[in-house]
Amino acid sequence: MAKVFTLAEVSEHNTNKDCWLVIGGKVYDVTKFLEDHPGGDEVLVSSTGKDATDDFEDVGHSASATAMMEEFYIGDINTSTIPTHNKYTPPNQPKYDQDKTSEFIIKLLQFLVPLIILGVAVGIRFYTKSST
Repeated sequence: MAKVFTLAEVSEHNTNKDCWLVIGGKVYDVTKFLEDHPGGDEVLVSSTGKDATDDFEDVGHSASATAMMEEFYIGDINTSTIPTHNKYTPPNQPKYDQDKTSEFIIKLLQFLVPLIILGVAVGIRFYTKSST
């Protein structure tokens, strides 16, 4: 009979000197394998404290790598202690309505921008005419 661990118990083993992973509902003590892992030890240590099944499957491990896992098997995980995956839903944001842009500001800018350009042009003309 395999020992059953909770996620809290497995999460305590999260260093490169003591590293346990949860993959496929099973708990593995991969501490001895950290130095030999082709992806480096930090990849394994970063997968501690959670269900690392997706991380393991996304990489596409070979059949020999999957078979090698059996020597590190130490027990099963109590699946009720693993939080369920919640699908990300973005927060509701008000839609941007271009018609709500203040018409007053647009009309004011349409009037002021040409007026400022004209003022700058007259100022430059006046300054250059008086200095000669």
